[in-house]
Amino acid sequence: MEKTTLFDKIWDAHVVRSVPSGPDVFFIDKHFIHEVTSPVAFLNLEKRGVSVKYPHRTVATPDHNVPTVDQDQTIKDKLSRMQVERLRENCNKYGIELHDLGSAHHGIVHVIGPELGITQPGMTIVCGDSHTSTHGAFGAIAFGIGTSEVEMVLATQCIMQSKPKKMRITVNGDLSSGVTSKDIILYIIAKISAAGATGYFVEYAGSAIQSLSMEARMTICNMSIEMGARGGLIAPDETTFNYLKGKQYSPVGEEWDKVVEEWSQLKTDDGAVFDKEYEFDAADIEPMITYGTNPGMGIKVKGNIPSTDGMEGSNKSSYLKSLDYMGFAPGEPVSGKKVDYVFVGSCTNGRIEDIRSVAQFVKGHKKADNITAWIVPGSKEVEKMAQEEGLVKILEDAGFELRQPGCSACLAMNDDKIPAGKYAVSTSNRNFEGRQGPGARTMLASPLTVAAVAVTGVITDPREVFQN
Repeated sequence: MEKTTLFDKIWDAHVVRSVPSGPDVFFIDKHFIHEVTSPVAFLNLEKRGVSVKYPHRTVATPDHNVPTVDQDQTIKDKLSRMQVERLRENCNKYGIELHDLGSAHHGIVHVIGPELGITQPGMTIVCGDSHTSTHGAFGAIAFGIGTSEVEMVLATQCIMQSKPKKMRITVNGDLSSGVTSKDIILYIIAKISAAGATGYFVEYAGSAIQSLSMEARMTICNMSIEMGARGGLIAPDETTFNYLKGKQYSPVGEEWDKVVEEWSQLKTDDGAVFDKEYEFDAADIEPMITYGTNPGMGIKVKGNIPSTDGMEGSNKSSYLKSLDYMGFAPGEPVSGKKVDYVFVGSCTNGRIEDIRSVAQFVKGHKKADNITAWIVPGSKEVEKMAQEEGLVKILEDAGFELRQPGCSACLAMNDDKIPAGKYAVSTSNRNFEGRQGPGARTMLASPLTVAAVAVTGVITDPREVFQN
């Protein structure tokens, strides 16, 4: 009997038809939409006189462009306001479930899907957003699509896709104190580069991965795209089932027992072959931070920026251009560098576990005077839990500004921008030039590292601040 991977099992079960020497016609279980990539898709449907085939398989929420203050007021930015209004109109017209601003379950699309139990093992999931890979943490095939593909899924519930190659990344061993899932994925990307998984779908495995919570697994899968992968996934297990049990959209009773039995079979067979494999030792992973303009330019917080030794031609010039943008030099340490802003939030680290960890470590401390500290919950549910657990008071006492749910300072599509030339240590997923605002200088790190930076005002290894 042929040994197959988890990815193969899910993919093959969703192929409607294979095109000879071409892509597969691939069925999509769940389609998430937001205000940025859906308006044109809906407009094209109207032009063609085509309706939405299965409205119940699509879920919507505005997140990218929404303000994170005064959400009960009219959105001031004209384009953002128009996009949110169009989303409302389209969802109303086609009968699509919408978690709008002010509703109990509004939030970032990749936070509310798992939170509501919409995301489940064995599913195929797409969204007009590259970080759809987040949902792979549940043992699902999840990936981002373009506007024309959003239109295709709305009209047919299928998509044309060529099957990607398969990669397995195994992390074994115990993580050291102060090391988080964000450090794991930044470490991996730094090792294999921002293009190291291009053309692959990645399965994460090993004892270090299995030990992670669901929220930590989502962080790992979220940033799979940052090493060029089509997506990432982790086999479901008891951690997955415990997280989903009792969620609003999770099965109940006998149906729950039935699906758990089915989900338990979703794993890679022993002896199954991957196109490429990597293995890393968890003991080698320390708190990480980026220093350049792509997520692959990462080092240990206590490390030095790599020198140009061995670099030639365009590689050397592009490397120096990146460092020049960041105001850094080859060979120098990043530890001790002064920072202006810290941001905790985004679909990478805007969940309650992230906010709890920051609150735990800044309790009794005050942020440094030079730091502007923003913390943005990924959803209304996260915001509610943070209030009920007393986290909001702890963070406000420490000098953090708590904002309302949204993508916020992850990207410069709303009012939460980092000013030109200023340094931000961010829990988001990308550090491209201008990602957080024109001229903004972004360094990616874990929530714990962000907490340490907030308290000290400079880049700091969290282990040196929070001994316990």
